[in-house]
Amino acid sequence: MKYLRRGIWFIAGRLLVLCLVLGLIITVFYYTMNLSNVQIVLKDGMAARAKYVMGIDTDRSGLEKFFLSAYIDSDQLIAMTDNGESPYSDYNIRGIDHRLEIGYFWLWPWDNNLRTEITERIPKIDGRVKGLKADEVIARRGEGAVYPPAWPETSYRVQMTRENGQWKIRVMAEKTD
Repeated sequence: MKYLRRGIWFIAGRLLVLCLVLGLIITVFYYTMNLSNVQIVLKDGMAARAKYVMGIDTDRSGLEKFFLSAYIDSDQLIAMTDNGESPYSDYNIRGIDHRLEIGYFWLWPWDNNLRTEITERIPKIDGRVKGLKADEVIARRGEGAVYPPAWPETSYRVQMTRENGQWKIRVMAEKTD
C-alpha cells in the first residue's frame, strides 16, 4: 500500500509539472502570435494609410484590412484625400520610407482589445510635382514646392480590437502631452 501511494503521488506530481509546462508553452505561443499580428497590422496599416493619402495607392477599400470602417470614415487625412484636398494631390509620389515606432503593450491570449502608443514618421518621400501643374504649384508655394511637403512626425494613442480573429485599428488619436 505504501509503494502504491508513493507511485500515485510520483505520477501525479509529474503530470502536474507537465501540465504547467504545456500551459506555459501554449500561453507563450498565443502571446507571440498576437504580438506579431498586432505589429504587422500597425505597420502595414499605417503605411497603407500614408500611401493612400499620398496617392501611391488609390484603392480606399484596401484600408479596411487594417482599420474599422467607422475609423476610416472619421479620419481627417483620408477625408481630405477623398475630397481632393490632400497636400500631396499635386505630386507624383514614387515611394516613401515609412517608419513606425510601437510603444510597449501587454496582451494576454484571451484579450480582444489593446491600447498602445505609436510614433509615425516618413523621413524620405520620393516624388516631384506633376508636370502640368508645376508652374502653378511653384507660383503658389515657391521654389521649394517642386518636391512634396514633409510628412509630420506624429505620435498617436491607438486602440485596437480583434474581430473574427483579426486585429484592426479601432481608434487613433494624436497624442498631446
